[in-house]
Amino acid sequence: MAKINTIDYYLKTAWQSVANSYNQVAAKVGLTQASGYVLINIRKEGTAVSQIASLLGVRSTSLSRMLSSMEKQGLIYREANVLDKRSVKVYLTDLGLEKRESAKEIVREFNDFLIANMSESERAKLESSLVKIQQLSQRFLQDKSKA
Repeated sequence: MAKINTIDYYLKTAWQSVANSYNQVAAKVGLTQASGYVLINIRKEGTAVSQIASLLGVRSTSLSRMLSSMEKQGLIYREANVLDKRSVKVYLTDLGLEKRESAKEIVREFNDFLIANMSESERAKLESSLVKIQQLSQRFLQDKSKA
């Protein structure tokens, strides 16, 4: 099967293009696509490392290097739960709050660009198709786990 004939090929290359665009713009404010995504998803009351890992689709151990880098940049700080030292929450610093606003603005600008260059019908079809692919992916996993 030629890679050009697979749905996942188009999904992967589209996402790589989006991520590369984000990375190029985010680099101008000292961020990456991934670090911006992390900043956007950290709540005021802190966010568990395991939750961030789940959002990024990586293991907590793989996330450690990125969080260490973000900590060195002064964007975040981590605190262990007093009752359970294995549970760690991530919080934003003042600089992290500032950079989060930059990341949100980049996301808004990119989405505004997409919306301006797609018809409402194209956008609705794309969203519907992506939701369906997500649901089918979960169903595929469930079917495979039963086999």
